[in-house]
Amino acid sequence: MSLTAGFPAPVASSALLFSAYLTSALQVTWPMGEKLMAAGLVTVLTGAHLVSVRASGRFQTVITGAKVVLMGGLIVVGMVAGGAGEVRFVPVAGDGALVAGPGFVLALFYVMFAYAGWNAACYVAGEVEDPQRNVPRALLLGTGLVMVLYTLLNAAMLRAAPLAELAGRPDPAVVAAGRWFGPAGGGVVGLLVAAGLVSTVSAMTWTGPRVAQAMGRDCAALGFLGATTREGVPRTAVLVQYVLVLALIFSSTVEQLMIRTEFVLQVFLLLTVWGVVKLRRSDPMMERPYRAWGYPVTTVLFLAATGMIMGIMVRQRPDEAKWGAGLVMIGVLVYLFSKSGEGKGKKR
Repeated sequence: MSLTAGFPAPVASSALLFSAYLTSALQVTWPMGEKLMAAGLVTVLTGAHLVSVRASGRFQTVITGAKVVLMGGLIVVGMVAGGAGEVRFVPVAGDGALVAGPGFVLALFYVMFAYAGWNAACYVAGEVEDPQRNVPRALLLGTGLVMVLYTLLNAAMLRAAPLAELAGRPDPAVVAAGRWFGPAGGGVVGLLVAAGLVSTVSAMTWTGPRVAQAMGRDCAALGFLGATTREGVPRTAVLVQYVLVLALIFSSTVEQLMIRTEFVLQVFLLLTVWGVVKLRRSDPMMERPYRAWGYPVTTVLFLAATGMIMGIMVRQRPDEAKWGAGLVMIGVLVYLFSKSGEGKGKKR
């Protein structure tokens, strides 16, 4: 899943959003050009991450810091400048019906996609000093910071312009900035947001191949992915992800990529949490350094909510659900093939 959808799809969708913001800021219309620009961005960043682990890490730190500064600046401007929009932090009459409807559930797919990388620090634990201490801190502090930034940034944009003006736009920050600074200012902010998306693409271009590399070490059938250069770069894994990302860029839209990927992620979330229940019953004496808070109530609630979301997804967006189910089945076949190969190797 991580090799075929978990990382390539978010990289492709973020690169396409980069192109959308860039063309919007420059006020040009060039549909195929957006895909070419997205492919160009991925190509440049892939080349940067092929250099060395240390160089790519420094590059990622710099552009991530720049993105946080950009988001902070937009939040401050939005809260000070205000606008014609309306922001509410408490529910009002009628909100309950909206939350209970299928449209809200589909909207959750976009929200969950935005947080899909919350656990990415785990993937590079092998390259982190004192991982038992620093990885949990990175997860908690990173996710907390992202929650605050996302909430405040959305509030700033909703305050800038009416909801009808923002709905359906792939570049809401440009619309909001246009309200604050005028058309020229909106274009400048669009360029800055496009630059900020470089950080997102870069982070997953760096992290994804590390997951594929670990898969190559653990699975004989994917052993070719485990090779590294003298500098510690998993070159083959980087190039495999690069090819998959390009294929997705030229064959899908941002919306398709988001919904398809999130459906696959929901399948694996459901299976992972069900695994907690299964292991509690089949191996109750297993050592468990981490305790599942609220088990079994929280676990059952999560399984029920995830199952409901997936059911609505199948009814509302059957094509994307079929695509996701097909990808899961391909993964199952690869797993069975790899296990079969390991069994034959042991018999020899």
